[in-house]
Amino acid sequence: MMSADDGAARRPRGFLLPYVEIFRIPRAWRFSLAGVIGRMPMSMAGLGIVLLISASTGRYDIAGSVSASGSLGMAACTPLFGRLVDRYGQARVIVPMAAAFGCSVLGLVAAVELHAPTWLFFAPGIIAGSTMPALGPMSRARWSSLLAGTPRLHTAFSLESVADELCFVIGPAAVTLLATAVHPAAGICAAAVLCVAGTLWFAAQRDTEPAISPPPPRESLAASGDAGRPHPSAAPTTRSLLASPALPVLMPVYVFLGAMFVTVDLSTVAFAASFGHKALSGLILGTYALGSATGGLWYGTRAFRSPASRRLAVTLSATVAGVCTFWAMPSLQLLVVVIFACGMTIAPSLIAGYSILEATVRPGRVTEAMAWLGTGIYVGVAAGSTGAGFILDALGPRWGYVVAACYGVVAVVVYLAGLFLTRCLNGA
Repeated sequence: MMSADDGAARRPRGFLLPYVEIFRIPRAWRFSLAGVIGRMPMSMAGLGIVLLISASTGRYDIAGSVSASGSLGMAACTPLFGRLVDRYGQARVIVPMAAAFGCSVLGLVAAVELHAPTWLFFAPGIIAGSTMPALGPMSRARWSSLLAGTPRLHTAFSLESVADELCFVIGPAAVTLLATAVHPAAGICAAAVLCVAGTLWFAAQRDTEPAISPPPPRESLAASGDAGRPHPSAAPTTRSLLASPALPVLMPVYVFLGAMFVTVDLSTVAFAASFGHKALSGLILGTYALGSATGGLWYGTRAFRSPASRRLAVTLSATVAGVCTFWAMPSLQLLVVVIFACGMTIAPSLIAGYSILEATVRPGRVTEAMAWLGTGIYVGVAAGSTGAGFILDALGPRWGYVVAACYGVVAVVVYLAGLFLTRCLNGA
């Protein structure tokens, strides 16, 4: 493990050299790459289920409902499995999860191919969503263990956010190509293979797995400063139900961000269709993700003096300000340029959120805390997609962008209000 002094003394000057530096840690590249492979299904499974069921039954309502039920199962179970990982270790939990995910996908494919009653699709769909290993939080937990207290931890978090964006650029295109050009089941089966293979490889990297450190039965809940560390003079209290005191503020922010993102996605599809170029919507959304990945790469090379809480206020406000302009775009060409520029603040916002959690997490609950942010996004996506459908059908894509902007404004207001109240309570 590197010390803070070592990290500062060896700070590189080139753009990509900070990433080279973190990969100098023995075998770090292995768990990072395995984590990317193992979490590709997060961008493939839902769409793969829709393509499989709709091709067999011709019904998008059933396909969408099964996919949504899996997403809700993931939102509900990810933090619970995160708590088990913190308590028993990553390998002991995620290997059975990967096996259950693979078996449930096979069960769903069999039910669809055998033309079973549609209600039988829901059980394997829910199990698949509930048991998909969330390797993103686990990779971040490993980086947190390896780089805690060094100036390169936010570089590692940036790398993981860029990996998430790349998954959402590559995954949907790959699953669509497989399902349409090979076989309707090929997309979701490929997702299962990637999940099982990536998870097993990730679990095999035992030397970088964080040590199990169960939280003490009694801990101080009083915090001071931006980091939220327990105050030395605070009286001990009973163990909190929250993995981090920052979660009551960050969770609703991420819920509204999830609703904003999915509303932007659906509105962009409808906006492109209104110009007669619906097929270009994937390229436009890929540009949005590419902008986010670019911003994340740049963010990871910077050394910031300001606290993560202040950086999140700035990047979150910039992200929402960009979305507020989408409704006024006169053409698809201009939207592509603007959406790339606006996307550059997305990954920095998500990275800052994870940095705040890392600084405030309670002992032995890192994976659980980070999993909660993913749950916030999933809940927002599920709720936002439903509302966006009604808005787009009734009012059109420009009003969809307006609603997305409203979600974003609420996220900013909630965060700034929570930040203000937290500082008041801490006497800052």
